[in-house]
Amino acid sequence: MASDLEAAFVSFAEGQTGSSANRLEKELLRAIVALELKPGSRLSEQEIATRYGVSRQPVREALIALSRQKFVEVLPQRGTVVVKISVQKMMEARFLREAIETAVVRRACDSFNLTSRQIVDHCLEAQQRAVANGDHTAFQRFDERFHVALAEGAGCPMAWTLVSNLKAHMDRACHLSLQSPNAMQELIAQHQAIVAAIDNRDAAAGEAAMRHHLNELLRALPEIEQLNPDLFE
Repeated sequence: MASDLEAAFVSFAEGQTGSSANRLEKELLRAIVALELKPGSRLSEQEIATRYGVSRQPVREALIALSRQKFVEVLPQRGTVVVKISVQKMMEARFLREAIETAVVRRACDSFNLTSRQIVDHCLEAQQRAVANGDHTAFQRFDERFHVALAEGAGCPMAWTLVSNLKAHMDRACHLSLQSPNAMQELIAQHQAIVAAIDNRDAAAGEAAMRHHLNELLRALPEIEQLNPDLFE
């Protein structure tokens, strides 16, 4: 457990704001999504409290919040464990995300903020550097920033708030899918197709490109499950 928490502690210690419980909730969720805390692993309140230098009360509050979000579960005789990846939850999240983000891209094709357009280019360049460096974490960070910029540029930043609450159930499998440069390059090409449609003000092409992009994980899922059976329900 201590080794699993080591990387998470570094990020937590670097000055995040908010209450201890909120900070712990965000940091433990980040560690779960990044698979630093493996599906099926047991979480000890005392070990977490010791690692982060807090009392057990904020740890308990953070775990309750994560339980409500279906990322941890209390099991008889085992205590609190990280839930395994649920294909059903992923499918539900993808369905809702697709409905929101296809609407965003159609709106972006009508009108798109210039500053956000520049941010999009920066994200694509940063993703290319991440591929060259084999940095999956940076790649995912700029993937998220790309989608944030689309929502902001289309004038509907609240759409991303809804998406961000959904996508965490997809992100663990997405993390597993980004194990090769080819997989990352394919996602960049899909981003470029979305941007081209926005630049051309082609709403139909933008919607089609976004649907194709968001279905990429489904196409990769059978192989991901086969290679990582212990991580899935």
